[in-house]
Amino acid sequence: MIKEIDALTPKQIVGELNKYIVGQEKAKKAVAIALRNRMRRRMLPDSLRDEVAPKNIIMIGSTGVGKTEIARRLSKLAGAPFIKVEASKYTEVGYVGRDVESMVRDLMSVSLSMVKTELAEDVREEAEQRAEEALLDLLLPGIKGKKGGPAGFSPFGTSKASEGSNSRQEPETRSLETVDQETGDGTREKFRKMLREGRLEDKMVEVKVSRSKSPSIEIFSGQSFEEMDVNFGNLSSLFGGGGKKKKRVSIKEAREILRDQEMERLVDSERAADIARERVEQMGIIFIDEIDKVAVKGDRGGVDVSREGVQRDILPIVEGSQVNTKYGLVDTSHILFIAAGAFHMSKPSDLIPELQGRFPLRVELEDLTDQDFYRILTEPENALTKQYRELLKTEGVEIEFREDSLKRLSAIAAEVNSKTENIGARRLHTIMELLLEEVSFNAPELAGQTIPITAEYVDERLGDIMEDQDLSRYIL
Repeated sequence: MIKEIDALTPKQIVGELNKYIVGQEKAKKAVAIALRNRMRRRMLPDSLRDEVAPKNIIMIGSTGVGKTEIARRLSKLAGAPFIKVEASKYTEVGYVGRDVESMVRDLMSVSLSMVKTELAEDVREEAEQRAEEALLDLLLPGIKGKKGGPAGFSPFGTSKASEGSNSRQEPETRSLETVDQETGDGTREKFRKMLREGRLEDKMVEVKVSRSKSPSIEIFSGQSFEEMDVNFGNLSSLFGGGGKKKKRVSIKEAREILRDQEMERLVDSERAADIARERVEQMGIIFIDEIDKVAVKGDRGGVDVSREGVQRDILPIVEGSQVNTKYGLVDTSHILFIAAGAFHMSKPSDLIPELQGRFPLRVELEDLTDQDFYRILTEPENALTKQYRELLKTEGVEIEFREDSLKRLSAIAAEVNSKTENIGARRLHTIMELLLEEVSFNAPELAGQTIPITAEYVDERLGDIMEDQDLSRYIL
């Protein structure tokens, strides 16, 4: 996946974002350049590589103009460890809540999950073979494969090491096993064939699965919260309540369970943690949303003291520091930080100067116009019109949006945003839901019909509300 993003030029990255996000070219370019610089930095000599710091970005714009959507699409595109957090969820050290270092620990967990998934794909074929042998052991408990099952396979986790001990059994024992082996092999191969042909998918078997993991708890460690592997499930295991439990499932489900168990055993956890930590340090991206909620306007006390404290706590992480995680120390010096905020009640200059200096690139996102709303309704791959069309198609109802209706909807969205709170593209969700309310409600009775959505239909459904300003303030 990282190779794929390395192959994308800044123009191609912007092209990918254009599939889902309308306008905001400045923000897209800034993000594309930042991503490309990650690749460029990895190609530098070691002596210079550590000197190149990431150019952190702060995006400024009203709600609903695409800040969070850029982050969401970026996470799918990047192929690198990525996490989106909200600054308002964190508290200053000493206050009840999550400390800011937890964002790095969360990023490390995301990276580890990505690496384990990649490594698991490399051993999938072997894991599927092991799972097949384990299924045969479950179906034929009295008939083992050659040498007691290939490589000592067992549905309950017997390792390869057991093969060596099996091969060194006493001659008398081995000769006795050979008597049943020849007849058993034929039966086993017949069942193997039926398994591969899918003729036993509905047969029920009993497998051992791990008990559901209990929720972990956070405990005080020094002066900050540190997530530890302490949970009530582990405590109960000390008294015989943990470990695995038996579960009766179909062959189809058992195959997936056993395959996943084998893949987990075949993946080296320590190696995965080392790779994940390296990726976090060199390629990690943290998107901090709602950064304006921790900005302090003027000299104010009360809760703003804690907000400024959150900024002070974020500062060393953005500057570069060592954060302790359960997988080892993580250096944040080369993690890319992208912050975003509406800044309605405050402005970027209300952030502490040191934090402002750590976000050298500022990008202002533009408010959406009626032309932007029209493009949002027609161009993106996940356009609202396409979503509603497909939703109603499941009931056998075809809806056809005419050109004039889309332009009218765009004009209404822009007008309502200008007269009430400007919530950007989210206004379209409200308008579309109200527009198609009757069609959605009566869809089961309208099966087989094609319903045209025209400008007249839009005015009929929304005209009265638009004329009553007080009503539109609450409904639209």
